[in-house]
Amino acid sequence: MTIRILPPDVAARIAAGEVVERPASVVKELIENALDAGASAIAVEVAGGGKRLIEVGDNGSGIRADEAELAFHRYATSKLTRVEDLDGIRTLGFRGEALASIAAVSRLTLVTRAADERGGTRLRLEGGEIVSREVVGAPQGTLVTIENLFFNVPARLKFLKKDATERKQVAALVSRYAMAYPGVRFSLVQAGREALSTAGSGSLQDVLSEVYGVDTAAQMIPIESSSPPRDDLPAIEVWGLVSLPELSRNNRSQIALFVNGRWIQDASLTYAVVRAYHTLLMQGRFPLAVVMVDLPPEEVDVNVHPTKAEVRFRRPDAVFSAVQRAVRRTLVDQAPARGVSEGVFWGQPDWAARRDRLSQVTQERLGQAALDLSLDRPGQVRQQQPPPGADVGAPAPQPRRSLPMLRVVGQVGATYIVAEGPQGLYLIDQHAAHERVLYEQFMAERAEQAIHSQELLEPLAVELLPEQMALLEESLGVLHAAGFVVEPFGRNTVQLRALPVIAAGGDPAEALLAALGEIECGE
Repeated sequence: MTIRILPPDVAARIAAGEVVERPASVVKELIENALDAGASAIAVEVAGGGKRLIEVGDNGSGIRADEAELAFHRYATSKLTRVEDLDGIRTLGFRGEALASIAAVSRLTLVTRAADERGGTRLRLEGGEIVSREVVGAPQGTLVTIENLFFNVPARLKFLKKDATERKQVAALVSRYAMAYPGVRFSLVQAGREALSTAGSGSLQDVLSEVYGVDTAAQMIPIESSSPPRDDLPAIEVWGLVSLPELSRNNRSQIALFVNGRWIQDASLTYAVVRAYHTLLMQGRFPLAVVMVDLPPEEVDVNVHPTKAEVRFRRPDAVFSAVQRAVRRTLVDQAPARGVSEGVFWGQPDWAARRDRLSQVTQERLGQAALDLSLDRPGQVRQQQPPPGADVGAPAPQPRRSLPMLRVVGQVGATYIVAEGPQGLYLIDQHAAHERVLYEQFMAERAEQAIHSQELLEPLAVELLPEQMALLEESLGVLHAAGFVVEPFGRNTVQLRALPVIAAGGDPAEALLAALGEIECGE
């Protein structure tokens, strides 16, 4: 096989495959360009899950007419001039690949006008080739319209998810950048319906009220400022908002991390946030958090992957420690303390007598039930023994693990039931025990194909995240099969009319959010 240089159109499509993975990747690159251009308002519209139409407009500085065509050349950028600039990147974009990659796999229209120009410029490109250019009237800023994404890459188009899934990805992305830049007005329209609109007031709390809902945002507390920097460590500032321990979700998807204004995905920093909640959240529950990390640009390498979603720190241990300490200090200092129920103080003189009495009562009740059982060790009973000389036959099934008779003496933190038994102290995780009871009941009903729903006296309005709304619309059949009856009610609000009977005793909204969380995890 001979070695030859790839044609430019083939090389462009290969490069586009690294930068443009799905519609959300296009939205990300265009939003970052708008922010780098100093935009104070960014409007995003998506149709057909982004496969048919993506439109991103801003009121930034715009592109000069004599540079409009140059912007679509690979490695053309206004962010870098020297190789040394890579060590101190302060902009979101810098690689000069985004516009060229997007144009290579779509039909693209650019309308832009710089502040000092009287007329705007409109360019039309198809598959990366310019097909028309004209002067038009346009406001200052840039409007990029992407149509028929991946029209010339059918393999990539075939592997895109359903429209609802792609809308969910776009909504999550726009929401995160709205959090990172609360001073910028963001709006998102999907399938002709407004999914998000922020005021650009500069308050992160206002953005969270719009994204999560007022009730959820009220349970978020601001992260305290980091401790004074040490001489041997870089200056690291951590700020943002985290949820109180009472507010949690069953997956990590609501932990948003930003480094110098850039949304990133970092398993280590996510674990630092989760670790800060150690002993405050039960296993399998995760907080809501918006964590901003600001540090000198030379301390972080953002040139790791073309998507710029991953970064590397020069001192990862210092960043991990700063995030964990800041979140933990916030929770310890600001989270209200939980009350502790009064109970028996262990070690009192009459404890031995109570223990003997409990053991006697347990044996008496077992005798009254005509069961020849004796306690083997705490939490377990022996198998009933047949009479001497009896035909044993096939071995009887082993009895399920049981507990001796217990007496409840108190409760700790509305979490553990404290009980005393013949062998000593028992701590029962009441949440886990209740979950197990409901699980067994639910599985029994499902085996009989008879899951029962409980209608609510009045429909309950539940506010969702934009991405949760897209997930719900995609999963209505699954929710209905599980016993939920929901219907859209407003922009990111649904009406919950019924829920499974086994969950009727708890918070209906939490039950629905938990179900959506399980669906999101693929369970």
